[in-house]
Amino acid sequence: GTVFIMWLGEQIKARGIGNGISLIIFSGIVAAMPASIAGFLEMGKTGALSSLVMMIVIALAVGLVFFIVFMERAHRRVLVQYPRRQVGNKMFGGDASHIPLKLNTSGVIPPIFASSILLLPLTLIGFLGGQDGSGPEWLGDVSAMFSRGSAMYMTVFALLVLFFTFFYATVVFNPDETADNLKKYGGFIPGIRPGKNTADFLNSLLNRLSVIGASYLIFICLLPEFLISKFSVPFYLGGTSLLIVISVMMDTVGQIHSHLLSHQYEGLLKKTRIKSRR
Repeated sequence: GTVFIMWLGEQIKARGIGNGISLIIFSGIVAAMPASIAGFLEMGKTGALSSLVMMIVIALAVGLVFFIVFMERAHRRVLVQYPRRQVGNKMFGGDASHIPLKLNTSGVIPPIFASSILLLPLTLIGFLGGQDGSGPEWLGDVSAMFSRGSAMYMTVFALLVLFFTFFYATVVFNPDETADNLKKYGGFIPGIRPGKNTADFLNSLLNRLSVIGASYLIFICLLPEFLISKFSVPFYLGGTSLLIVISVMMDTVGQIHSHLLSHQYEGLLKKTRIKSRR
């Protein structure tokens, strides 16, 4: 089954639009949403949740969607200036561009990795009989400590998200390589010397952005744990699921827009060629 899903994801990626595996995960999450929303409304009908709490949860859900979209789109522009060069009687260069550094460079990778690692001890404890009480007593205590919603679970989860955010940010963006490329092509950041000083500046900026990105991911992913433990909300309001849904939607819409623009340009080029032949 897993091999078929991976093959299907590759076919979607090769023949369709968007990342195939992400779209399959997106479909699974969206398919479970109607049942979760129905359960939430049923709790309001039976009186398990008060009308005030339901209104707060709905307003919070809408606000979280806007907040995630804003944070995923946010980026820091680093101005890059290129000097003017005279070749013969003509002046070249002098242009300015920018390096866009996303606020959340790592995307949804840190929460996914953190969740996977936290599942390992619980899986091992389940094999040893710590969850059903058939194993030693200390296994039951460890299982309770790492259960979802516990203080230990949230603390370890936050630390893992912080670690993977910094780790993945260094994988995606290499300050030393970027500084070398800028120096090679004559570009420089105003007020920063080319070479090592530029690399140090970019590294410091990346670390500050990673702190903000990690705080944002921790807030989004731990919010449902508080809601489930305090208010018994029957679906994840935020967390990895909402991040995946919004990220995949934004990426897919962006790719569709790019395909439409490319087809428009191809149509214009064909019309221009036909007119030139005539």
